Amino acid sequence: MRRSGGDGAVDGSRTPRAPARRPIGGALGAACSALVVAALLGCTAEPPVPTPSRTPTPAPSASATPTPSTTPAPPPEVLQPSGRVSVVAEGLDAPWSILVLPGGGTLVSQRDRGDIVEVLPGGGLRVVTAVPGVAAGGEGGLMGLALLPGDADRPPYVYACFTAANDNRIVRMPLGGARGSLSLGAPEEVLTGIPKAGNHNGGRLAFGPDGMLYATAGDAGDGDAAQDLDSLSGKILRMTPDGDPAPGNPFGNYTWSFGHRNPQGLAWDASGGMWAAEFGQNTWDELNRIDRGANYGWPVVEGAAGDPRFTDPVQQWATGEASPSGLAVIGDTLFLAALRGERVWAVAPAIGSGAGTALAATPWFTGEFGRIRDVAAAPDGGLWFIGNNTDGRGSPRDGDDRMFAVGLAPAG
Repeated sequence: MRRSGGDGAVDGSRTPRAPARRPIGGALGAACSALVVAALLGCTAEPPVPTPSRTPTPAPSASATPTPSTTPAPPPEVLQPSGRVSVVAEGLDAPWSILVLPGGGTLVSQRDRGDIVEVLPGGGLRVVTAVPGVAAGGEGGLMGLALLPGDADRPPYVYACFTAANDNRIVRMPLGGARGSLSLGAPEEVLTGIPKAGNHNGGRLAFGPDGMLYATAGDAGDGDAAQDLDSLSGKILRMTPDGDPAPGNPFGNYTWSFGHRNPQGLAWDASGGMWAAEFGQNTWDELNRIDRGANYGWPVVEGAAGDPRFTDPVQQWATGEASPSGLAVIGDTLFLAALRGERVWAVAPAIGSGAGTALAATPWFTGEFGRIRDVAAAPDGGLWFIGNNTDGRGSPRDGDDRMFAVGLAPAG
């Protein structure tokens, strides 16, 4: 065992804070230009068939950013919807994270039930396991999933982040079986002692291109902890697959970046650039380009402040337009799930973008499917996304919650 130790005004418990503690930053700049987007249509009635002993892991490179290539990069590929939105599965209960397995099969975590379900080829669901120790409540419960592929010496592992009785924690479980009959073994602790609260639990997991495990940790209601480098709160954490602080971390502990309020999305673009989506307080939600050791300002600033002490977001939205959760990169387009905003944001181009870069942000499916919790690259190259209307803050419809699919094609 290693170290022990939101969703908006309606989403993420955005409550007023004393102005003396958090002067709000200014607007990011001029509004972004829109992508060319094809006409968006509703769901089809017919769901498609998706095409979808602990051994220490050798330590990969300490750097999270690959060595830049001298080969000229191809032009960015901006994507738009292609065809109708279809239903992959329905009957999910407060789904949180989509995990598409490279060998076929898809797992989804259900926050309040504390279980992981497999999405079957015909659109049905089967419970793979109920994760022991999940203590769901508020925004806490079973949250992010990530996969560490196996090799000749060990099986693949599914990593899960969840809220327990006294903390948030990360465990891993050996993955077995084949598509349609997947199994998960007993959980093994990877990292414990991440502060928990009724909101701002973070909870997203992802393996980076460096082979290290990254985890988002919210401030757990204590904004000052986000600036405390000795706290696990309000951070993006970086660790080895076995749960040790990763080599090359900037402060010699788990912290990779800090000054976060409630980050819930993680993704990397083709150049190795790291991105995170983050809930703001009352004014600005953020899309951030994450740099090693950077300070993103919370609780001193919210949104872009132009303060040299902090890294400004690349993109920001009014909280009613976003409440961002899951994040995925397909081609050179970032897809961001919006809960309170009830849409998917397509942001492009991702490659080479940083603070001060003008990106085009286009809303897809606004209000059509309710709250959107997560997005993922589908096995066929399209986009999958899940509704989150059964989490206590939405308005469930018959069949909710659902997983949806839409094809993608180059714009223009």
